Amino acid sequence: MSHAISKGVALAIAAAPLFVACGGGTASAPTAINAPQCSGSSCGVQGPPAQGTTASLCPATADIVNSTYLGGAGSGEIASIHIDAVAMTYTLKWYESPIPLAAGNVTPTRAGTTITGSVMHPPAGTLPTAEQTRCAFILEPGAGTAAATGGTYSTTSTFNSANPPMILIGNGVAGGGIPGAEVQYPGVLGLFAVPDRKFDFYPFIGFAQVDTRLADLRGTYNALLYHIQPSDSWAQAGVNAVETFDASGNCSSTSGCKTTGGAWTASTSGSYFASSAPPKIVNGAQIGQSAQAHMVIGQLNGAIVPVVVRTGNANPGQLAVDDESGIALLTAAQSLASGGFDGAYAGADSNFKYTATLIQGGLGSFVNPSTSAQESGFALQYGLSSPGLVGVTDQQGNAGFAIASGGLYAILIQGEENGGITASSGIVGQTTSSVPYFGIGALVSK
Repeated sequence: MSHAISKGVALAIAAAPLFVACGGGTASAPTAINAPQCSGSSCGVQGPPAQGTTASLCPATADIVNSTYLGGAGSGEIASIHIDAVAMTYTLKWYESPIPLAAGNVTPTRAGTTITGSVMHPPAGTLPTAEQTRCAFILEPGAGTAAATGGTYSTTSTFNSANPPMILIGNGVAGGGIPGAEVQYPGVLGLFAVPDRKFDFYPFIGFAQVDTRLADLRGTYNALLYHIQPSDSWAQAGVNAVETFDASGNCSSTSGCKTTGGAWTASTSGSYFASSAPPKIVNGAQIGQSAQAHMVIGQLNGAIVPVVVRTGNANPGQLAVDDESGIALLTAAQSLASGGFDGAYAGADSNFKYTATLIQGGLGSFVNPSTSAQESGFALQYGLSSPGLVGVTDQQGNAGFAIASGGLYAILIQGEENGGITASSGIVGQTTSSVPYFGIGALVSK
């Protein structure tokens, strides 16, 4: 497989982070972008990818307001986003969150807080087609009343116009980034200190329709998890798991369930589920577990797509801290042969960047959407012991896994990929580790 890709295709992928049904197709059979491949000097100056003039990437502008998208973020948050594409405004609510309202504290968090603000389309020429621009919305700084304090909460201080939170609306799904935050804490008696870190945005995926019946979760899933622990100098870890759920939300696994502790139960706060004392994966210690897991069962073109976040908890005054947070994608454990998820994917990753991924048979590559340059490549090994779990080995020999279902895919590699963490989302004054690497993407071209 050639790892080269035209700039037009790269920009088309960049225009659709976590964006399913690109080109008017479905999650399982999206419409092809039909842009030619090229390499080296043969690429020349590339124009927009060839697309049908009638292709609709998202609902009609007046109809976008009809949906609210509920989902999970890499910050361990459950949130919903509603965009009025006529008034050009948005409403964002955090239902669950470990993210403090202000730097220098760990509590209270922004859970329960709703903000509103204006949206704008990316500037003309940023995206390759007018239709992609129509479906893309930059979330300008927003503000609202903090649920925990009654004061004003604003995202102005962490808004980075060079790397802003941006949501792309698809047919039934919305993805990209929600507002980030600055997180820092001096610690108590030398314990629980959190180095200063500013996040431009947190990767997010949400669904217009979610399943609220636990019985529909029943089955066996492959899971890829990525967690960060702020009080351990932002240490991070990623693991895979094979988990089986019964009709009552109980989890079983031969190697121990990683996404959940107790049985899933309906949340009183919204159309999602909660589980107490989920395992830690960063340091493996299972002492002082006070975090919760939260799950949104997305419905997309008839497929069930569970997204799970671990929502950390911190109360240093009582010496109770379990601040490990993160995200996981689960896909049904069904056979996946070579070529079974070929295509171009768009997504956001643990580097706090948008990225493109190309999969063809036994080979894959990450591509920088703005330069069309391959950043790293990897090989895929099919036929592992768990159906649907695909082995990954990158060019440096680092191992990992990939999973895919219904037009979504996730990848986890125990190595650095794509140039590492975006500097503006790193630890202030320090080098930020980018190992392991985790990304979620959606199929945008077959």
